[in-house]
Amino acid sequence: MEEKISITLAQLNPKVGDVSGNADLLRAARAEAAEAGSDFVVAGELFLCGYPPEDLVMKRAFVDYIKATADDLVAETADGGPAYIFGLPYEEDGALYNSVMVAENGRAHIRHKVHLPNYSVFDEKRLFSAGSLPAPVTVSTSLGELKIGLPICEDIWFEDVCAHLKSCGAQILISPNGSPYETGKAEKRRAHAVERCHATQLPLVYVNQLGGQDELVFDGASFVMSAAGDVQVQLPAWQEDISHTTWSLTSGTATCLSDQKTALEDGLAATYQAAMLGLRDYVRKNGFPSVLLGLSGGIDSAICAALAADALGPQSVHCIMLPSKFTSQESLDDAKECAELLGVQLDEVSIEEGVGSLEGALSPLFGDLPNDITEENIQSRLRGTLLMALSNKFGSMVVTTGNKSEVSVGYSTLYGDMNGGFNPIKDIYKTEIFALCAWRNAHFPVGALGQKGKVIPVSIIEKPPTAELRDNQKDEDSLPPYDELDDILSGLVEEELGFDDIVARGHDPDTVKRIEHLLYISEYKRRQAAPGVKIGHRNFGRDRRYPITNGFRNARLKG
Repeated sequence: MEEKISITLAQLNPKVGDVSGNADLLRAARAEAAEAGSDFVVAGELFLCGYPPEDLVMKRAFVDYIKATADDLVAETADGGPAYIFGLPYEEDGALYNSVMVAENGRAHIRHKVHLPNYSVFDEKRLFSAGSLPAPVTVSTSLGELKIGLPICEDIWFEDVCAHLKSCGAQILISPNGSPYETGKAEKRRAHAVERCHATQLPLVYVNQLGGQDELVFDGASFVMSAAGDVQVQLPAWQEDISHTTWSLTSGTATCLSDQKTALEDGLAATYQAAMLGLRDYVRKNGFPSVLLGLSGGIDSAICAALAADALGPQSVHCIMLPSKFTSQESLDDAKECAELLGVQLDEVSIEEGVGSLEGALSPLFGDLPNDITEENIQSRLRGTLLMALSNKFGSMVVTTGNKSEVSVGYSTLYGDMNGGFNPIKDIYKTEIFALCAWRNAHFPVGALGQKGKVIPVSIIEKPPTAELRDNQKDEDSLPPYDELDDILSGLVEEELGFDDIVARGHDPDTVKRIEHLLYISEYKRRQAAPGVKIGHRNFGRDRRYPITNGFRNARLKG
């Protein structure tokens, strides 16, 4: 006789530290699961506290509050409704674990994470103790008992946990995850899942977190995979989703009967979605009513304005044009057209008089010294001061607009254009910014709240980039062409290549030497920069941690 059960996948957007709010998300998902007749509702890793909680879990009151809330959730399952499966930090015998709880019929079962990642953006070994190889959890379903193996996130990236669960009689693997997005991550997850399914001949339910959390963004993209390694259910990325899946239990074998696959976005579409969601959640979860940014008529501020309008709606975006005597009419016109296409408010505040006043105040000290980068930075810092004044007065968060190419080599002004609360393009190179603008003009992102159609004037995309801090200035006066610069930076930052390897790509040795030097001496600026969305696998700050005081230069060793 074929038996059937139902498992609800709850791909939700928790907020770190908001334990009661996260519990309410679970309750709402359980209510939907009950209405659908589901046996279980499954949420992500450390869901009750939000992931990653970082040092919050070192606070006794926080861990106690999580336990009390978890106890309430357990008690609620005494009504005989769907069981909960969710992640939480759990203290046992004086040790704190990254754990998963199964709450059913008023009882709780706990299993602990075995493999604690301690690389890239992860530092779980600092916070948690590693669990022993876990046994399956035997739970009651509408048609009898089911043995569930519960590998937590990183546990499916290794063979031992799932193999042990299989040897102990597990009939299904259910894996709560807090796997942050980076380019190519979805393929890596699926590859490991296929290996575990092939090795154990068990199906896998993979439920991932969704949403932005500081610099990390979680794409969701939860799935169900058959024992043969085929994806049978694919939830969408970048949006919350509660999906009910149907399973058969025949002679102790669990088989998913559902077939619902959402196509996942990749390439520029995924990059845009990551930046948009990261910005949206940073603004909303931190309680800002709106955002503002300087709209210069350049490509970086234009893409940031588009991201903000799509993330929050045009009514929540205020753009300011801050012209100086070096600002061209073309830039004024481009900024105006961009704001009109986006449907956002644009105001103009000239900095010319203010710059003159500052230079006048400094002239007794500067004397007859010639103008240089000092005067350029005065302009940038005055713009930053004015934006922050507007932020203070109206409560809007300033969006800062430096791309990864500029952030890498310090082509930005500390306390000037680096001012702001969050940077959605911090981990996106300049060449990708050009491509992203063209992509947005041709596509309307899923979930976007902005305008359809072209939103960035073609003239902004096509004109040579310039900071307009002196007459006839172009970025390439100070930097190599961006396609060349970004390839060098990719070698230095993303791939950690040596000087010889990068020169072997066809780059001029002196140029590589200069860019390496700029990269290292700009570390102090990056330490003071606003947080921004992680897109690649080596973002500044969480991934790449270099000393500010640093005497090493690979290029110098090569003469």
